Amino acid sequence: MPRLTEAASGVYVIAATPFDDRGVIDTSSIRAMVSFYLDKGADGLTVLGMMGEAPKLTLAESVLLVREVLAEAGEKPVIVGVSAPGLAAMRELSEQSMALGAAGVMVAPPGNLRTDDQIAEYFQQVAETLGPDTPIVLQDFPLAVGVVISAGVIDRIVRNTPSVVMLKHEDWPGLAKLSTLRRQEAEGRRRISILCGNSGLFLPEEMQRGADGAMTGFAYPEMMIDVVRACRAGDMDRARDIFDAYLPLIRYEQQPGAGLAVRKYVLAKRGVIASAAQRRPGAPLAPAAIAEVDALIVRQTRRLAELG
Repeated sequence: MPRLTEAASGVYVIAATPFDDRGVIDTSSIRAMVSFYLDKGADGLTVLGMMGEAPKLTLAESVLLVREVLAEAGEKPVIVGVSAPGLAAMRELSEQSMALGAAGVMVAPPGNLRTDDQIAEYFQQVAETLGPDTPIVLQDFPLAVGVVISAGVIDRIVRNTPSVVMLKHEDWPGLAKLSTLRRQEAEGRRRISILCGNSGLFLPEEMQRGADGAMTGFAYPEMMIDVVRACRAGDMDRARDIFDAYLPLIRYEQQPGAGLAVRKYVLAKRGVIASAAQRRPGAPLAPAAIAEVDALIVRQTRRLAELG
């Protein structure tokens, strides 16, 4: 299978982890979900991300998920989230995933890093632990992990760590940072792929600032795919019109603590997965929230019809 490179672009959908109502991994829903994402036009997939309930899985379950996704994904690249408190556990999941055919792995910094030197040294140790043949996606998500990585530190990591080939850009606000990273490249630093997260909440602006696409898991992946395609075609008005039609539901799904329940409910409602269940701890949507989501979907459908 091809390995991830700095040239990666498009939309890599962050996949949920489907469970049945007992909390057991649902392999049938995994296959249906992967097929759904690819049918919508995804360029790749990412599993075991923060919205994939990775900390709730055993190593054996994580490997099972990776194997099932790869079997259905065919030649499409699959990135595996391997973030862990210790490097030994990270290496074990990374080695098994790459042996199965993963394109690369994604790593977020642990929350105990406090200085620029600590952050840069951490990713150097990660690269040494995983080996030079394992492409790494640096996940920059300070709102979730509490570690702020400046553009200067990212520049340092990219210069010193050749296996870091992609940045998952989830800083917020982060548009100026994205521009700075691209300016650093224009001044001579190695170019890397930059895909953006946060459910695509700033996707049109991020594409204008130089992003290569999106890596996130909104329940309507066609939003990211259509917006990225319109941006690439230079039709920013079309990109914004598409984005605006989905924005109320994107906003609703961005609620801290409730976003995964919303996403899984919508995926189940769309017939992508059999159950909206989360593995404990995790609560389903309350009836009032379900009514709100359903109303947003109706409104969204109407606005998309008006776009034609």
